[in-house]
Amino acid sequence: MSSLIRQAIHSLAERYADWRQREQAYAELAQLDDRSLADIGISRAEIPYVLSHPRPSRAPSWAKPSRTSHAH
Repeated sequence: MSSLIRQAIHSLAERYADWRQREQAYAELAQLDDRSLADIGISRAEIPYVLSHPRPSRAPSWAKPSRTSHAH
């Protein structure tokens, strides 16, 4: 039972950390001007989409699917 609770807490902590990283990335991208955003291939309106649908080959570590083991 305690293993199940630890897994749940760990999962929540990972999700919170992922959310914080996405929020930070959003804030950084939102500070760029439109020309800078165009240079990296996105528009201001696409920022939320880009952060919620990263390209697998270029996705940051927080955006890649985790392969966590359930055996601890």
